[in-house]
Amino acid sequence: MNRIEQAIAAQRSNDTEGKLLSIYFTAGYPNLEDTVEVIKILEKSGVGMIEIGLPFSDPLADGPTIQASSTQALDNGMTTEVLFEQLTGIREEVSIPLIIMGYFNPMLQYGIEAFCKKCAEIGVDGLIIPDLPVEVFHNEYATIFEKYGLINVFLITPQTSDQRITYIDDISKGFIYMVSSASTTGAKNTFDEEQLSYFERINNLELKTPRVIGFGISNKETFEQATAHADGAIIGSAFVKFLKGNSVDAIPEFVKRISPSLT
Repeated sequence: MNRIEQAIAAQRSNDTEGKLLSIYFTAGYPNLEDTVEVIKILEKSGVGMIEIGLPFSDPLADGPTIQASSTQALDNGMTTEVLFEQLTGIREEVSIPLIIMGYFNPMLQYGIEAFCKKCAEIGVDGLIIPDLPVEVFHNEYATIFEKYGLINVFLITPQTSDQRITYIDDISKGFIYMVSSASTTGAKNTFDEEQLSYFERINNLELKTPRVIGFGISNKETFEQATAHADGAIIGSAFVKFLKGNSVDAIPEFVKRISPSLT
């Protein structure tokens, strides 16, 4: 069983069901050599899963905070090759699921099979590729991912039809990434009625695949709102913004503010 599936299954079997906290950060930000240290401290702080952003020059789905972090990381010298070098040996120190989130172009340039092979070698458990159409993945790349034991996580939004969500559910492994709104990434203080209605709508579909909610989660309130309707929640922009003004040693304080039971 993939580590992503193990983590969600373990979460569902204990007293904090639905409270999985996943943190996104941009590799090589705020400093090039921060990547591994951020991962290690996040795990020690009780985070259940980590999404490592592979910076890209044209991150269309990202809000200004993550776009700025990608620009900084690229300026710092982060590349696909550098990230793989940094993550070599990571499984000697870290056991929680690691997911690379990035755009398709850098992976295509590296070579899809070569990219997947390298991910498997260093212990990456899955990928999130926002600009890779589901059908293209399913028809052209699914067998490569299966060969290397990688999960490809699909995204749904409030605009995704029930029919398409059911199709995604049928072919998904690990979890479905529920985007909380149709806008780009960015922190919010609370969810509105339209978003909460969307969460309920997805619950009523009774999907077989666990769901994790992302976009707009920035504090204890939004984390609890999200995890009341899904198996977990993802915090990205708020954490990236935190890293800009704080040392990595302060990460446990950030995690504690989101979910005091984790630290």
